[in-house]
Amino acid sequence: MVHIKRLQEDGADIISVIGEIDASSSIELDLAIAKSVGEGFKKILVDCSALEYISSAGLGVFMSYIEELKDKNIPMVLFGMKEKVLNTFSILGLAELLHIVPTKPEAKKLADELSV
Repeated sequence: MVHIKRLQEDGADIISVIGEIDASSSIELDLAIAKSVGEGFKKILVDCSALEYISSAGLGVFMSYIEELKDKNIPMVLFGMKEKVLNTFSILGLAELLHIVPTKPEAKKLADELSV
């Protein structure tokens, strides 16, 4: 079960992911990111501090946006990951493909730098 909240702050769309992302709930994550892009946000921050688990389907959602976000020059920065969730990203090599930082201030700073 996952709960996704969106909050706008300083021109960025912050997507908070609460709970677990599996095959069925990954659709909600996909919709949240799609809305963010569709509504024209130039920076997307993903708050993973309450993310307990992510399946390959959930990881696939993040992967599916890498090219589109690069083409549109929209940085997406993930932050606040628990170690076991971060390990999942690292094992699959996604830590190199995605921007992942420990804290929200770092995420905002990196998004600002990347959106120039």
